[in-house]
Amino acid sequence: MTPQQVASTPQKLVSDSQDLVKDSGAEVWQPSMPPTDLIFDDGEPLESSRHRVAINTLINSIRHHFAQRNDYFVGGNMFVYYSSQQVKNKDFKGPDFFVVQDVPPDPARLGWVVWEENGRYPDVIIELLSDTTEVADLGTKKDLYEKVFKTKDYFVFHPYKANSLQGWRLDNYKGYQPIEENPEGWVWCETLKLWLGTWQGVIEDDDAVWLRFYDEAGNLVLLPQEAEKQYAEAERQRADTEQQRADTERQRADAERQRADAERQTKLNAALQLLQMGMSVEQVAQILSLTVEEVQQMSSS
Repeated sequence: MTPQQVASTPQKLVSDSQDLVKDSGAEVWQPSMPPTDLIFDDGEPLESSRHRVAINTLINSIRHHFAQRNDYFVGGNMFVYYSSQQVKNKDFKGPDFFVVQDVPPDPARLGWVVWEENGRYPDVIIELLSDTTEVADLGTKKDLYEKVFKTKDYFVFHPYKANSLQGWRLDNYKGYQPIEENPEGWVWCETLKLWLGTWQGVIEDDDAVWLRFYDEAGNLVLLPQEAEKQYAEAERQRADTEQQRADTERQRADAERQRADAERQTKLNAALQLLQMGMSVEQVAQILSLTVEEVQQMSSS
């Protein structure tokens, strides 16, 4: 076979294969393209204002806690698209809160589209239950997150039921396994290395029991405004402490001056008595550790 024949062989094989496909009446297979006409807002409002505040509380506290990191994405009330069939069925899945680790923190995302994120699914999901969503959140959604998403940590909490917190950790063989509570009733999120627990307090004028994060030492993960308030309070206390220190130093200096004045006056009184007894100015000055000039002033007064 000549070099020209060798070079033309691959092209001929491709041409022959295409002719065979055409002759057989079959069409050449092309991979289907993922859908692009995605909806990121279905117009459905959240269950309540407290649900909205609860979602923002979780998101903002995580952003503040991980402020030095740029390798994660946190979202809330956003659609997660994972299959073309889901899009066709308009089966929107929008976790109330989720975190994906080891991805760019692009804030321009309108939702989480799995095929545009290298096949990555949420690593942590939290659903805020309501009377209308509780069955799905504990049923079909939980199954989806376990079997399709393979989400490592899944938690649920009802903002109007203080003792409703539950959590599951994914076991590769057994599926979701319940996470045991600690003595405070918190559950551990292994992915984030944080506790999830309840906290009673006022957020956006609503005094309620909120779902909050705690660090490994049990300290509340603060919201930005809480951190600012805490910093301002610490600065005020530091200023108060500095003022107290200055006041104490001034009082000590005043006391030292008064002591010295009293000691000098005592010496001067003694000097007057010794002079009246007939001692010389030099003798009195030597005995009382005074200068001759000081004693002379006493004697001339």
